[in-house]
Amino acid sequence: MSLGNSELILNPDGSIYHLNLLPEDISTTIITVGDPGRVSAVSKYFDSIEIKKQHREFCTHTGHLDGKRITVISTGIGTDNIDIVFNELDALVNINFKTREVKSNKIQLSFIRIGTSGSIQPDIPVDSFLMSTSAIGFDNLLHFYDSGQFTNTSLEKELYRHLGWDRHKIHPYAVDFDKNLGEIFASNRIRFGITCTNSGFYGPQGRTLRLNPKITDFNERLASFIYQNQQITNLEMETAGIYGLAKLHGHRAVSLNAILANRATGEFSKGGAKAVDELIRYTLKKLVSSSLIP
Repeated sequence: MSLGNSELILNPDGSIYHLNLLPEDISTTIITVGDPGRVSAVSKYFDSIEIKKQHREFCTHTGHLDGKRITVISTGIGTDNIDIVFNELDALVNINFKTREVKSNKIQLSFIRIGTSGSIQPDIPVDSFLMSTSAIGFDNLLHFYDSGQFTNTSLEKELYRHLGWDRHKIHPYAVDFDKNLGEIFASNRIRFGITCTNSGFYGPQGRTLRLNPKITDFNERLASFIYQNQQITNLEMETAGIYGLAKLHGHRAVSLNAILANRATGEFSKGGAKAVDELIRYTLKKLVSSSLIP
């Protein structure tokens, strides 16, 4: 079935609407970052850069490192942007833009998020690295998709029972990372945990400036939850959407976090830029040494 003009929106040059990219502009290995400025912080380590494009907050560089073709793209903040970026990246490889039809032979993408996050556990220090083995979404994105068979329903039920937030009409979803992709980055340098993704930075993450949050013990309730010997370790704004849409499309995804804040102790990193740079270099080193990445 041919997709209509209002569904698959293309620019006059044939590029996808928001990202302003052509199918040949991206690799099957894609690093996502939130900040457009962080794209060059990744691509400066490439041996060469063949593509540089930017439209709105979506900046894309594609290049080569040690013989491997890698794309790095900024998503901006939040799962609303993740919805745009991940649907359009999938369209670039799995929809024929000329016939406007979905391809019969699908291409699988590998997504690696390099992001920043805040810990809610006192024993996770700032400037440490954390891999999200599962992500819990409080943002509702996946509730708009037929996603039941792709979510971790056991984790969802246990968390729902633990929180007891029925009266707040909060129904979180949970999605796991891709284990094979995650194994590339596993080492004694990386901690593991469950990440919570929410739709805001202040009230939705239990912060108070001038507005009082409705749930006053938000972080404490999350921090006290244990599922299969794992804790909820950190809060951020993209990972659950990344895991959910990647899994729905048949792609692989893993989220790597540089912990810049510890919400339990009130500490904030004094060397955040250095920690992020170290995570970038760690990620690239692991990527180029992996046989899983073409």
